[in-house]
Amino acid sequence: MNPGPVTADLRKSAAGAAAAGLAEDAATADVTTGSLGASADVRGTLLAVAKKPCTVCGWFAVEEVYTVLGGAETVQEVPDGCFAGPGQVIGRVSGAALTLLRGERVALNLLARLSGIATMTSRFVEAVSGTGVEILDTRKTTPGFRAMERYAVRCGGGANHRFDLSSMALFKDNHIALAGGMRFLAGPVTRARKLGVAIEIEVENAAQLAEALELGPERVLLDNMPPGEVRMAASICRSRGVYCEASGGVNLENVRAYAEAGVSGISTGALTHSAPAADISFELEVPR
Repeated sequence: MNPGPVTADLRKSAAGAAAAGLAEDAATADVTTGSLGASADVRGTLLAVAKKPCTVCGWFAVEEVYTVLGGAETVQEVPDGCFAGPGQVIGRVSGAALTLLRGERVALNLLARLSGIATMTSRFVEAVSGTGVEILDTRKTTPGFRAMERYAVRCGGGANHRFDLSSMALFKDNHIALAGGMRFLAGPVTRARKLGVAIEIEVENAAQLAEALELGPERVLLDNMPPGEVRMAASICRSRGVYCEASGGVNLENVRAYAEAGVSGISTGALTHSAPAADISFELEVPR
C-alpha cells in the first residue's frame, strides 16, 4: 500500500516520541551495556527482522531514535506499506554497539507498534476486498501519537476519518441529547456549516435516519445497526447522495457483511486501540 510521503509533521511527531522514549528509558545511563567497557565500542549492525508476517510501518521512527542518539546509520529494506514475511530483514542500523543497544528498545517499540496497526488494518482491508468500501480509523488513538498511527492505517490500505474535533462536525448521541433531540438539531447544524466543515450525524435506527437526512448532512453514521438494517439505510443514503458509514461492533468476522450491505465506509477503533504489536526483533551482528 502507498501511504503517501513521510511528512515533516510525521518526522516531528516521531522525533518527539523518540526523545521522550529515550529519556524514559534512561538510554544514556545504560548500566548493562556500559559495563562491557571497550567491548561495547565495537562497530556492529542491528537487523530488524520480522518474526511473523506483517505490514511494515514506522522505519522513519527508528531513524529518529538514532538521530537523537547520534553516530548511527540506518537503511530501510522493506518500504512502509509493504509485506514482510517471517525471517525477512526490514532494515539495518549500523554503529557502535553501545549506541545501537541504547536505542534498541525504543526503536523496536515504535516500529512494532506502527507495523501492528498497519497489519491489523491490512486484514480489515483484505476482508472487504472487491466491495469498494473504505476502512476508516477513528480518534481512538494514543495521545500524542495520532499522526503516526493514522499514517500506519494508510500503510495498511485504510483511510483516515477526521483528524480532530475541528475537522468535521460529527453530531453523535450525546450532542443530539444535549441539543434536546434530533428535531432540535437544525440550529447547531446551520451554525457548524457556516464554519465551512462537513456535517455528519449519527443515527441508531430508521426513524432517526429519516430525521437526520432532512438536515442535509454530507455523511450519516449508522451506529451499532445490524447488517440487515444497514442494507436498507445504505440504500436510502445512496439515493440521496449521502456518504453512509457503519460503525460499532465491527470485527474481522462480520466486516464483510457490513461492506456487502452497501455502505460507503466502515469505521472501527480496533485499528488503533486493539492492534497487537507486530512480532519483530532486533538482532545484533558484530565482527568476530
